[in-house]
Amino acid sequence: MAAPLDPEMFDPVCPSDLSPVRFGDKWAGMIIRCLEAGPRRFSELRVPLRGITAKVLTRSLRTLERDGLVGRTVQAGPVRRVEYALTPLGRGLLGPMDVACEWTGRHWDELLDAREGVVPVSAAD
Repeated sequence: MAAPLDPEMFDPVCPSDLSPVRFGDKWAGMIIRCLEAGPRRFSELRVPLRGITAKVLTRSLRTLERDGLVGRTVQAGPVRRVEYALTPLGRGLLGPMDVACEWTGRHWDELLDAREGVVPVSAAD
């Protein structure tokens, strides 16, 4: 069994949307990272993904499952247990995600400067 997810694994000061490289929806990359060490239950995923609602997490997981990146396993028993895990295809995304994160880290200041210097479209008219 994998160790519990760190509630602080995603720095709230470091917005994941700063990276111009996105894997799926806003939450998909973080969900994939949560599943990197092994299968997780829905409630476990909510711990580090503090800002996500149950509805949005469900939608993101279904999309990842539809795309073949995440598998959903229902374990029968007195208490129904559902776990989510990366498929081999999903595991294949970890390398490209590492590269994208590394690139974003190297260009962090430039990305922040660019974001701060952007003139809103309505103000440019």
